[in-house]
Amino acid sequence: MFAIIGIIVVLIAVVGGYLMEHGQLGVLMQPAELLIIGGAGLGTLFIANPLGTIIKIFKGLIAVLSGSKYTKAFYVETLKMLNELFMVARKSGMVKLEEDIEDPGKSQVFSKYPAFLKDHHAVDFVCDTLRMSISGGVPAFDLDTMMEMDIEVHHHEATQPVNALSTVADALPGLGIVAAVLGVVITMARWVDRLKRSDTRSRPR
Repeated sequence: MFAIIGIIVVLIAVVGGYLMEHGQLGVLMQPAELLIIGGAGLGTLFIANPLGTIIKIFKGLIAVLSGSKYTKAFYVETLKMLNELFMVARKSGMVKLEEDIEDPGKSQVFSKYPAFLKDHHAVDFVCDTLRMSISGGVPAFDLDTMMEMDIEVHHHEATQPVNALSTVADALPGLGIVAAVLGVVITMARWVDRLKRSDTRSRPR
């Protein structure tokens, strides 16, 4: 919601300031330049990134407009789920959780929290951590380190689409210069063509 408000504020501020200086909106409509800059930027995005990253970029753009799913209610529900898991482990032992983590979709605990089940990253993180804890082969300190590494890897993967889009955004001013230079080339070509025509007309027959 705030992203949409921000976009509207930016458009109103830019267009409003332009009109206050008696600018003509029609001058800003340059389909050819938009095609050059937008097409080159989109092509660069496709060249530099795999298909999975591109799909994540478009999903992220839609998510910006639709709002984040990580709300207060989601965190509260996740904390309740973790509390219930730990209560089961305390009463019945860690081995009791093995059935739940091996098939979270059929788990009596996880099935109470559908929002958590829809986030496969969170489900994998919790289940993998509990699986290592149940096995008993990983000391508590090492388990904490492995959890931090897992979070860092997930954070790196989550920021790849953002970094890819930022790289293309950094290149847009250069593409804008290319479009401007092409416009100058077209203008000069037309000017030279007019000079040739006027020279031909001025020659005596």
